[in-house]
Amino acid sequence: MSAMFGALRVKNYRIYATGAVISNTGTWMGRVAQDWVVLTELTDHSARALGVVTGLQFLPMLLLSPLGGVLSDAFPKRRVMMLTQSLMALTAVAMGVLVITGAVELWHMYVLAFVQGTGAALDAPARQSFVSEMVPRERLTNAVGLNSASFHTGRLLGPATAGLLIAVFGTGPTFLVNAATFVAVLVALLAMDPRQLTPAPRSRGKGRIREGVAYVRHRPDIIMIMMLAFVHGTFGMNFQMTNALMITEVFGREVTDFGVTGSVMAVGSLGGALLAAKRDRPRLRYLFGALASFAACSLLVGLAPSFWFYAVMLVPTGLSALTVMVTANALVQLSVDPAVRGRVLSLYMMVFMGGTPVGAPVIGWIGEQFGARWTILIATITVGGAVLAAVTWVMRTDNLRVRVAREQGRLLVLERGPVEPVPERAV
Repeated sequence: MSAMFGALRVKNYRIYATGAVISNTGTWMGRVAQDWVVLTELTDHSARALGVVTGLQFLPMLLLSPLGGVLSDAFPKRRVMMLTQSLMALTAVAMGVLVITGAVELWHMYVLAFVQGTGAALDAPARQSFVSEMVPRERLTNAVGLNSASFHTGRLLGPATAGLLIAVFGTGPTFLVNAATFVAVLVALLAMDPRQLTPAPRSRGKGRIREGVAYVRHRPDIIMIMMLAFVHGTFGMNFQMTNALMITEVFGREVTDFGVTGSVMAVGSLGGALLAAKRDRPRLRYLFGALASFAACSLLVGLAPSFWFYAVMLVPTGLSALTVMVTANALVQLSVDPAVRGRVLSLYMMVFMGGTPVGAPVIGWIGEQFGARWTILIATITVGGAVLAAVTWVMRTDNLRVRVAREQGRLLVLERGPVEPVPERAV
């Protein structure tokens, strides 16, 4: 098996990955079905209603991610995931039953979207940090990359599958099929051999969230990665909005071309995830290089003279964007104490995803004031400036040192890390 798929040599991870790719496909099917119901069955193509249901689905990620991190550090992650996956499966069943019986109303979708978002918010820290319990440390970067590849495989397959199912059977049965895909993850979790897992130490008691925050506060390297992730997520990862603006305002294209750009970018994202999975360990220089590449690609995309040049350039843009996400995630996972990994990852995800509600209105205002091209060019400026500042800080700071290890007779620079140990009260 090639290095790109090395983590699949681990039986538990192989079982988990099989269930995950099925579930990810179902997740995208559910999103398409949900949007279709709200737009065509419950409203007369109300963008406002669609925005509300989408906001309610993602709001818990901002509000409850730290709590999810506490749960993942206090209880067995596999057990936490079984509960959260069951909750999300039940909400999908409820959506399907309400639609099939004709009893569904708009407020039902609002409530169920929020409940499903709550399950996702509590599930995400456990799911992210569970990877490090399934695979050895040297395969963690590979496993994180394959997880991202699984997500984008679902992004490629899910919408098309949902469109076919909706056309043939309707939205109600599509929701039920989505519910069945959650069962694939539950079966995978039950099929694992717990003896081959390496669970992190449990952390219980009061003040667990404060301890996670204190730990991060004493880690300038993690703070730097989080700040880069925030800028990247806030100003660079708004392509659902920027693609729509560019296609309609700049190139005068139709909705089918909007679908083309989404698929093309997904291909680039999948490629980025697989390339990141091929690397044996994450490096700060990979993160900086991917951010610089993303800024350069954004410049070319924003200045694209034609639709097809724009579409082609979305491939390297998606590739560099996913390299940033996978590398940053792996850097955080590998550099933190296992006892606080879930809480630190929950803070990282809250910072990364929290930029979207902040950035979307800003990007919209920029588009209205300066034109659609500037909604993308602002990423060139902000991401490029952020990576330049980070590189300068790393080169000049006295708070970081280089850790060196010997492997098979060779000296290897592993990465930079904090000089001073973290105080015990912060762990």
